[in-house]
Amino acid sequence: MSAVTPSTAASATSGRQVLHAVLGAGPAGTALARELVRRGHAVRLVDRKGEGPGIDGVERYPADVATAEGARAAVAGAEVVYHCVNVGYHLQVEVMPRIQDAVLGAVEASGARLVVLDTLYPYGETGGAVMTEDSPWKATSRKGRMRAELDEKYLAAHREGRARVVLGRSADFVGPGVLNSSLGGAVFPAALTGGEVVGLGDIDLPHSYTGIQDVAAGLATLGERPEGDGRVWHLPTAPAVSTRAIHAMIERRTGRSLNVLVVEEPRPFGAFDEQFMAEYAEMFYQHTEPQIVDSSAFERTFGVAPTPLEETLDATLAWYGELLAGR
Repeated sequence: MSAVTPSTAASATSGRQVLHAVLGAGPAGTALARELVRRGHAVRLVDRKGEGPGIDGVERYPADVATAEGARAAVAGAEVVYHCVNVGYHLQVEVMPRIQDAVLGAVEASGARLVVLDTLYPYGETGGAVMTEDSPWKATSRKGRMRAELDEKYLAAHREGRARVVLGRSADFVGPGVLNSSLGGAVFPAALTGGEVVGLGDIDLPHSYTGIQDVAAGLATLGERPEGDGRVWHLPTAPAVSTRAIHAMIERRTGRSLNVLVVEEPRPFGAFDEQFMAEYAEMFYQHTEPQIVDSSAFERTFGVAPTPLEETLDATLAWYGELLAGR
């Protein structure tokens, strides 16, 4: 692993690398770190332990960004900061606002730009209407209201000139490295081994999924293009199809029929235990009405198209195949 330290990251105007700090080393943060390196940037990848497989061009850095001291250390020397931190589902309402306070305070003090990975939760139930960046925020769930309050605070910091902030919203993740998603560990291992594949809610409704590489490419683009600051963008997302159609696409690729268990209401299953499903119950509407994300504004503005869903499924199946083989 080649390390990158604050002292090696200088300003872009000098022709040397600018340091990009990625907070959160989950699937999105890790994919983003790799994408930023591919684009030629110096990258610091931050989580509480600073551990994990080495990634060429990436410095792994330990810091607790829920504290003011940890957040300041994590962003020191960075010109662009990406907030990809998440916490246990049952802790989100309590902990995510604390993380926001620490991270916003750190970038306000340092002058770094802040790119935030966001969710669709602020929109709440839409009745199946297509979600655009102009859709009203009418969440009624605890987590949806919390996310909307965080987003209002981010955008207010930008409007007031305290920080330069941009938000990138994603639909459900799918892709290599994505385990804890409705199209992740509950689907692909069983699809490859003949086990029970889980589908949530009404699997005949159209549902948008954002490829993890498109999450990474979209956030990296926002990090490189400050003209997008001060607003919400939908990250590049392939056209919505039904989950049943995705199952059929997987079947064609694996050459086997899927044994699908449809979970029609919130209840524990597999890795999603009772605690998780009790917290997720208020969000289950995402599987009982269409979830359709329109990312055309991002695509037009930045010239970035989403990866075709077929290519994302090919890459995901290959990754899970290697995971199951122990490689």
